[in-house]
Amino acid sequence: MEARLERRNARFQQWEALLTNRNTRHRLGEFLVQGVRPINEAIAHHWRIRALLHAGNLRSQWARDLVRGQVADEVIRLSPELLHELAGKDEDTTELIAVVAIPPDDLTRIRVRPNGVLVVLDRPISPGNVGSLLRSADALGIDGVIVAGRAADLYDPKTVRGSRGSLFAVPAVRAETPTAVLEWLRTIDAMTLVGTSEDAVTDIWNHDFTGPTAVVVGNETSGMSSFWANNCDVVLRIPMVGSASSLNATVAASITLYEITRQRA
Repeated sequence: MEARLERRNARFQQWEALLTNRNTRHRLGEFLVQGVRPINEAIAHHWRIRALLHAGNLRSQWARDLVRGQVADEVIRLSPELLHELAGKDEDTTELIAVVAIPPDDLTRIRVRPNGVLVVLDRPISPGNVGSLLRSADALGIDGVIVAGRAADLYDPKTVRGSRGSLFAVPAVRAETPTAVLEWLRTIDAMTLVGTSEDAVTDIWNHDFTGPTAVVVGNETSGMSSFWANNCDVVLRIPMVGSASSLNATVAASITLYEITRQRA
């Protein structure tokens, strides 16, 4: 049975707040997703879809199939004006918006393979960078991503858009303190913690990445915190030949992950 919503009410205001207020997202345990690939990835990886929102006049077979397919707890038809308010700049192309449940922040959601690779994001600032890193992790078969400390929100709309659906494919968990992350990493047999720094002396391609590895990615402004710098087993550098003194944190992480994949190919 399809519900209808023609004018603003308290529930609509909650959905609206999901776009801008991280506290609301985490209090309600849900966030908004739009776009064909992100919604498909959420469904394919068995994330709970609490609601599908649409305004009728569905143009694509994809949207019609989802609305009829019982993939969500409920389907709600909004007025076109209300859907446009939630769609923002994509209002002219948006047919569906999914309200998706946030999974628990439990490190055991990450299944680490015997020679698995993890990424630890140390207090990232930019949600767009987090989304881009998730895309790299997905493309290179990484087992999971951990966001440590006070950081950009995994479920910020910019993170969701930047990941292009990879948020749903790669287990990503937030942790309030780096200590909890380190304690969990040390329970994984033979796990090596690897950081990158422009001041390191060993190049990334001179390190053996064939064993279990956790790559620590520092903050975009200040790099790795002293906690992670002191607890990494090895710190490596990415050689550069131009005038730039450092790389974007996401770029440096992606280069390191690609080197890991190259060595294991």
